[in-house]
Amino acid sequence: MTEYERSRTMSAPPEHVFEQAAAVDQLDTWLPDDLHVTAGDLPAVTVHEDRTDEDTSALLRARREQMRLEWGTRDQGGYAGWLQVAGIGSGASEVTLHLSFFDDGHDPGEQTVGDALDTSLRRLEEQVRLRVGHEAG
Repeated sequence: MTEYERSRTMSAPPEHVFEQAAAVDQLDTWLPDDLHVTAGDLPAVTVHEDRTDEDTSALLRARREQMRLEWGTRDQGGYAGWLQVAGIGSGASEVTLHLSFFDDGHDPGEQTVGDALDTSLRRLEEQVRLRVGHEAG
C-alpha cells in the first residue's frame, strides 16, 4: 500500500471550505481535470477517468459533523482517500487530502499524485475564494 498526503491553509471558515468541497455537483471544479464524478444513489458515484476512458464504481461519503469526505473504489478496492477540513482560528482553515493505493497497478507514482493533490487543493482554494467573495458582494 502506498499513501500520499498534502495540506493547504485557506483563508475561509472551515464550514465554507467543507460545503464547497462536499458539493457533489461541483466536484469537477477542484478535482484533477481528468476525473469526473457522477452521483448515483449516494453514496454510490461513478468516476470517469479521461486518461484511461474508463468508468469506475466508487463510494463518496460526506461526514458533515466531522467536516470530512471519504471515498474509494467500490468493486476492485484499488484506492481510497479522504479530505479533512479543520478550523485553525481567525476564520482560516487547514485542508488535508490523503490518498491510499492498495494495488500498485492503480498508483500513478509519487510525482503524478503529488502534483494532482497540490493542484486539487489550489483549485479548491480558488473555488472557496470565489464563493466567499460572491457571498460577501
